[in-house]
This record gives sequence, structure tokens and C-alpha cells, in this order.
Amino acid sequence: MDIATIIGIIGGFTLIVISILLGSPISAFLNMPGLLIVIGGTIMATLIMQKLPVVLGSVKIAMNAFQDRAEAPQKIIQQIASLADKAKKRGVLALENEKINNDFLARGVGMAVDGFDPQEIINTLRIEIESLITRHKTGHKVFKFMGATAPAMGMIGTLIGLVQMLQTLSDPAAIGPAMAIALLTTFYGAVLAFLIFNPIAEKLESRTKDEEILLEIIINGIDGIARGTSQMVLEDKLVSFLSPAARKKK
Repeated sequence: MDIATIIGIIGGFTLIVISILLGSPISAFLNMPGLLIVIGGTIMATLIMQKLPVVLGSVKIAMNAFQDRAEAPQKIIQQIASLADKAKKRGVLALENEKINNDFLARGVGMAVDGFDPQEIINTLRIEIESLITRHKTGHKVFKFMGATAPAMGMIGTLIGLVQMLQTLSDPAAIGPAMAIALLTTFYGAVLAFLIFNPIAEKLESRTKDEEILLEIIINGIDGIARGTSQMVLEDKLVSFLSPAARKKK
């Protein structure tokens, strides 16, 4: 569970609500037509931009912003080093019954055990990485689009409210609701864009980069195992993928 994402969203909305309550009742900022315009309009525009399965898949990908499932690179490096040491001493076939939790690493080791050429293993795994990154980038694109569309829908709501207000200038009682739509839709669009959609898109991009680094570590590790590289040399090579702080931790 990524506590930072949860704290950010809950804390952001809490601060907004507190700011509202300090000056007016919360009911003054609740406007159903405005919510329909912004939320409904953003969803409909997103469905126009992408196919339904892609949008639904993007929602699933967005859950990565709330859950930090990635394994620690240091732990993976230690496991790869152990596998390399065993393969160097007893041969790659000695890894056949090794318990490996990481599916990507397990697949690569399995190909090495089956006698695949090291370059063929690397090429196959890189195709898988590229496919994964492409799927994730599609999810990022959906949320970036929603982040750009929500404020635009807010402006559309503002225009609707202004038109309604201008048509009812002779009736002072009708000016208030029309003005509420005009102002609140812009408010809703800004909140959704800058507190939900854009931050999630950025967090997903960060998650994808971290996962890409982890997969690169695994690929280079599998290549070293398949080629019979010594444990020390391979471990030094894999540690170079880590940041200076992570190297010290290692």
C-alpha cells in the first residue's frame, strides 16, 4: 500500500473542505448540474478518445498508484547473485528446481535451464518489457487526457452558467443558481485535474520507470547466469543500476 498517495488525496480534499467550512456551509459548493457536466463530460470524452476495454484497463493500472507491489531491487540482485553462484559451480541445470517468486526472473531462468541461447533469451524478454511499457503508457495517456479534459469541461459548465444567467437577468432569483453552475464547474474541473488525474498519471509514470529498471536488472542478471558470469562480477554490474543511496543500503 502506497501511503503517500492516500495521504495526498485525503489530505488535499480535507484541506479544501476545511477552507470551505471556514467561510460557508459545504452545501454552497454542492451543485449537481455542475458535477454532471464535469465528471460525466470527462468520462464521455475519455470514451471517445479510447476504446472501452482500454479505459477500463487504465482504471486497473491506476491501482498501481495506491499499491507499491514492486520488489526491492536489492533483494532481486541478491537472489540473482545466489543463482549465478550456484550455476557457476554446478551448472545452469542446477537451477531447475529453484523457487523463484518473481515471474519474470523465473521465466528467464527457465529459458536458460532449457538451453536457450543467451541472446535469444534477452530478445524474448525485451519484447515482454516493451509490451508491458506500452500497456502502461496507454494508462498514463488516459489519465493525462482526463487531467486536461476536466478543466475544459469546467469551462464548458462556466459558459452554460453564464448563458443561463444572461437569460435571467430580469429575474434576480434565477441568477444565483446559474452563477453557481458557472463558478462551481470550473472549481470541480480544477480539483479533479490537479488533485486526482494529473498526480495519478505522474505517479504511474514513476512506477513504470521503477519497474523498467527492475526488469533491466533481471535481464542483465539472467544474461550473466546463462553465460556463466561469476557472482562477484555480475553483482557489481547489477548494483550499477541502483542510485548511490540504494547502493549504500545494499
